[in-house]
Amino acid sequence: MRLDIWLLVGAALVLAAILAVRVSHRLGLPSLLAYLGLGLLIGESGFGIRFDDAELAQTLGWAALVLILVEGGLTTDWRNVRPAVPVALALATVGIAVSVVVVAVPAHLLLGLDWQLAFLLGAVLAPTDAAAVFSVLRRLPISSRLVGILEAESGFNDAPVVLLVVLLSTTGEHGSAPWALAGLVVYELAVGAAVGLAVAWLGTFAVRRAALPASGLYPIAVLSLAVGSYGAATLIHSSGFMACYLCALVLGNARLPHRPATRGFAEGIAWLAQIGLFVMLGLLASPSELPGQIVPALIAGSILVLVARPLSVWASTMGFGLKRSEKVFLSWAGLRGAVPVVFATVPMSEDVPGADRLFALVFVIVVVFTLLQGPTLPPVARRLGVIAEGEAVDLDVEAAPLEELKADLLEVRVPQHSRLAGVEIFELRLPPGASVTLVVREGRSFVPEPTTILRGGDTLLVVTTADVRHTTERRLRAVSRRGKLAGWFGETGE
Repeated sequence: MRLDIWLLVGAALVLAAILAVRVSHRLGLPSLLAYLGLGLLIGESGFGIRFDDAELAQTLGWAALVLILVEGGLTTDWRNVRPAVPVALALATVGIAVSVVVVAVPAHLLLGLDWQLAFLLGAVLAPTDAAAVFSVLRRLPISSRLVGILEAESGFNDAPVVLLVVLLSTTGEHGSAPWALAGLVVYELAVGAAVGLAVAWLGTFAVRRAALPASGLYPIAVLSLAVGSYGAATLIHSSGFMACYLCALVLGNARLPHRPATRGFAEGIAWLAQIGLFVMLGLLASPSELPGQIVPALIAGSILVLVARPLSVWASTMGFGLKRSEKVFLSWAGLRGAVPVVFATVPMSEDVPGADRLFALVFVIVVVFTLLQGPTLPPVARRLGVIAEGEAVDLDVEAAPLEELKADLLEVRVPQHSRLAGVEIFELRLPPGASVTLVVREGRSFVPEPTTILRGGDTLLVVTTADVRHTTERRLRAVSRRGKLAGWFGETGE
């Protein structure tokens, strides 16, 4: 197929997926269902596109999950999440272990899966998905404590689960020594965390001091640092997921240049990764195999939602002072999203016997129980009384929402020998609608007075309406060339 056809089809799919986000948001459903549906629609039973390369799907899925985790770290406010970290870590460790065992035993006894597949099923279904949860809850004022727990849990639980799934999918010396598996998991998580924090510290130091020639390079640099931490950790046989999430979390909360642009860039990349990931997983699924897994999926999913998740929450949150209603909501809000389906590709790529059935089973569980649980989360939250009606709601603060205000933010650097040096702010005589709002001098910023004298090396932030931007730029150029009497000398700044 020609490149222009591929580009047209790809653009059409992305636009359809963006429209699906709007539709699913209004219906109160996670957008992953629409993306998976798109993949099934264009797949072998729809438009006839065949995709059955499990190894390639695993590789692409890993890359998409890295980008999604990085975006999650960059956009997470550490001040809100910090109190929830102990509970989230307990859910991502003790909770995962409880969930795996509680799902695996009935899967072996009731569904006839051998022990390897049964434990793989428990492992791939263990992690929760923040994108699925918050696509439903974003319009509800849920208690900040619960939001922090769900957000931090979804960021932490991918790392231990991926190690467990890979180890269970690989036959070898690790299979007969549970204590060795536990030690290996602890080692990989600890080293991965150390790598992520080290890269973040070095990256913060470098980005703060780098004078990059274009503001658009800063988001690319930050994203590259976080993704690079995944590669560095993986090279030394540690947890790349833990490394990239912690690295992004530190970078996202550090005072770096152009933070709003970095977060916006990361969100866009993550949305694109989610769209591509879900569509690919829909392509990978074989629709002919899905109906036969509906009954087993209902059995396994019911055990997961009604037994395994509540037990894991209760076991993990003992001693943390959570109310009974909060524990019930955490149990019901543990939606599964892309992660379980991606993890189900690992046994397929390792040629584990029965892996195709496992993938189909996980696919059906995710779709069915997301469809059943998603719309019920708002009424369940209200019924349990975890809606924080009396709490102050955080403002939605955007660093520079200037497009909506029809305004522009100009950054003006004063060269050492510019005629701007020595000019007072009021002598700039900027047109009505333009104002110097901030001056950065020798690493310190301050709001200027009309009589503030500019110096060489200063950086000015000028806010101007769109209508007078051109006039403002001309006036600044004119003063930089001929001084405050530029108009007298006929200098127009063109």
